[in-house]
Amino acid sequence: MLTSLMIQNVVLIDHLEIEFQSGLCTLTGETGAGKSILLESLGLALGARAEARLVRAGQDQASVSAVFEVSPDHPVLSYCRERELLIDGTELILRRTLKSDGRSKAFLNDQAVSISLLAEVGAHLVEIHGQHETQGLLDPATHRLHLDQFAGAEPAVSDLKKLWQDWRTAEKNYAAQQEKAAQARADETYLRQAVEDLEDLNPQENEEVDLTDIRTRLMNREQILEGLNTAYYALNGEHDPVQAAARALDRIAEKAGDRVNDPLAALDRATAEIQEALSLIQSFSGDLSDGEQNLAEIDDRLFALKAQARKHHCAIADLPAKCRELSDTLALIVSGEEHLALLAQQVQAAKARYMAQAQEISELRRRAAGDLDAAVAKELPPLKMERARFVTQIDPLPEPEWSENGLDRVRFLVATNPGSAPGALNKIASGGEMSRFMLALKVVMAELGSVETMIFDEVDAGIGGATADAVGERLARLGRQLQILVVTHSPQVAARGAFHWIVQKTGNDNAVTTNIVPLKTAPERREEIARMLSGAEITGEARRAAEKLLLVNDPS
Repeated sequence: MLTSLMIQNVVLIDHLEIEFQSGLCTLTGETGAGKSILLESLGLALGARAEARLVRAGQDQASVSAVFEVSPDHPVLSYCRERELLIDGTELILRRTLKSDGRSKAFLNDQAVSISLLAEVGAHLVEIHGQHETQGLLDPATHRLHLDQFAGAEPAVSDLKKLWQDWRTAEKNYAAQQEKAAQARADETYLRQAVEDLEDLNPQENEEVDLTDIRTRLMNREQILEGLNTAYYALNGEHDPVQAAARALDRIAEKAGDRVNDPLAALDRATAEIQEALSLIQSFSGDLSDGEQNLAEIDDRLFALKAQARKHHCAIADLPAKCRELSDTLALIVSGEEHLALLAQQVQAAKARYMAQAQEISELRRRAAGDLDAAVAKELPPLKMERARFVTQIDPLPEPEWSENGLDRVRFLVATNPGSAPGALNKIASGGEMSRFMLALKVVMAELGSVETMIFDEVDAGIGGATADAVGERLARLGRQLQILVVTHSPQVAARGAFHWIVQKTGNDNAVTTNIVPLKTAPERREEIARMLSGAEITGEARRAAEKLLLVNDPS
């Protein structure tokens, strides 16, 4: 709920801080005192359109902050966290600044956000209903949401959204495969030849690297052979220093004793290593001399690989994968019809699951529509609308217009005169009637939805007496479940409030300021309601009537 509102430099408001309560909160005051400014200020914090005229004359900037306390499981917290906003606890502070040149900035818990995001958050927190702003009823796009809430169909609709996506995905896969198969058939001759060429070539993984290494060696074969021969004869020549040293030590072994054993062992190891080196040199030299690997053959192989890589616009290393890809595409021609038939079955199965769920929801909506119409009808006579009718119309949509929300178009229609055909609310009802239709609907749906604060701006316009009292009674009933803020000129409505503020304009021609004062005592409330009853001159009779209204509506 809205716990506080701080306004600075907005039109007639210099600096104003208001602490709000739960239940029915009424705001009264003389015409022109600034009640509309108060609502415009709150609208700024909720992301409404900003206009430079709202900045107080002589000031560079206006600022509005609205503080809300929400339940831990309120959807708005998930909405904020999904957008990576840091929310600590359950308090939300919506702040808006407005420069005198019309530029504005938005903040949520002191984090800069876009105006559109601030408006989305505000829509989760507050509904504002006035003679020209009845959000839910004037926007047909919300009618289905209202009906689904009333029907308890929201979980089923959530499931339907997934089934819709499954169906759409299956259709996209089928269409993509159809296009691919058609292209494969058109390119069949090319594909067969391409696959045959690649299979004949049989490219191997890392083949280019291996061939390039071999080619480098072959190109330098003569120099390599010469070096190998030189090394061989150097190690296997007539004057082997290792053998000569070993023979010399053998001759003195008996005379030198054990100390000659270590150098003799080392010379033995050296001899073995030299023999190993000679064997490796012979093997390497033999491989090059045999001519099994021909430089021309290596060049031809590399040329063929590069030609295929250019043809298929890929690297040589990707040729094995390209061969598999083309083979799979060619296989579509052989097994394509069977595969397409399987995908078509998947599309029909996904559609059938969607249809079954959507039809159940449609039936749920039709049953709930009658209950909703009956419930709203009971609320209309006390609101001086006993001749009016509220009709929930459900029309089947043509298949191209089916959506994740189902098969139905839902519209709230009204008829204000007997015998007249129901029509759209904004074309049939007056401003006051629209507000009362909304009030009746909200009373019926008070326990549904996530918005915890509702604002009614002059919902009692043009009515009085018993009708105004009926409006007040329904607002008070809503106030037992939600926070209701009401701007009113009706004493019957004001007397129903659990909390009461008066909006006052003070000052002179040079400096005028709007202020809001809480009426905390019974005498203060009696005086204000008496003023509403009698006008500028408050009479004793008006005070007695006000006291009677307060007594009758005293919840204690």
